[in-house]
Amino acid sequence: MSELAFGPLGFGAASIGNLYRSVDDATARATLDAAWDGGIRYFDTAPHYGLGLSERRLGAFLREKPRDEFIVSTKVGRLLVPNPDFSGGTDHEHAFAVPNDLMRVYDPSEAGVRRSLEDSLERMGLDHIDILYLHDPDGYDLERGLSEGLPALAHLREEGLVRAIGIGVNDAAVATRAVLEADIDLVMIAGRYTLLEQPAAEELLPACLENGVRVVDAAVFNSGLLATNTPAADASYNYTAVPAEVLERARRLAAVCAEFGVELPAAALQFPARHPAVATVVVGTSRAEAVRENLLRASAPIPEELWAALEAA
Repeated sequence: MSELAFGPLGFGAASIGNLYRSVDDATARATLDAAWDGGIRYFDTAPHYGLGLSERRLGAFLREKPRDEFIVSTKVGRLLVPNPDFSGGTDHEHAFAVPNDLMRVYDPSEAGVRRSLEDSLERMGLDHIDILYLHDPDGYDLERGLSEGLPALAHLREEGLVRAIGIGVNDAAVATRAVLEADIDLVMIAGRYTLLEQPAAEELLPACLENGVRVVDAAVFNSGLLATNTPAADASYNYTAVPAEVLERARRLAAVCAEFGVELPAAALQFPARHPAVATVVVGTSRAEAVRENLLRASAPIPEELWAALEAA
């Protein structure tokens, strides 16, 4: 694999797939414009995000850009097929505000992985994808995902159809198994190496360093809890209501940051990149203003003393 040149921030495109709320095409486009204008050149999506809506919107945007100037990743493991029971409903079960005229079918087989890549290329209108991740196999059949899905991805890489392969999960133990049991290039870990919690630091990150696997760190705001200077009781945490003890911990972090005149979201964005295994941090939003804020926060000056104080706290 030729070394992929990630920037400090990548764009996570779940939100432009109508995660939690409906976003119109113009708003999605403005958000992507803000990311590109701010220098972001890595974009991540998945069929799961809005039942293909995220891929379609991202592809329409990237088709206008020079192909050698960006990195794009998508995911395999979930095929989108027509929903025979569609009756005008929405995909609220999976938190996307889109019609549920399609349904997800888990298929990590070689044929399924190849079909997923072909479908993604068609939705996006691109001639190739740089990175493919096996998406959330632990939500369906982990053993089959590891034994079938990851070898299938390796075959695509060997054939030159993708530049890099990996796994995209929320569970550090699952990601660690993938690093130790398969020949992958990347791990996308969501929410498990953040300013708030670092279970990935115990086994996953050391295993990545030892095996030459780079880490794409996602969900660094823990679903929004760390996205403001004052973590709110009604904020979400891991896509659900925030437990009281987690909220209290987040507020303690915010108080320490305030003592040093640093915004909590800035510390949350910059913390993961301090680890040598982390190649880039991916942040998702559907608002252009939030993209610009995140770019400023990612480069905001932070005194070294703050990190020591946070660790002590």
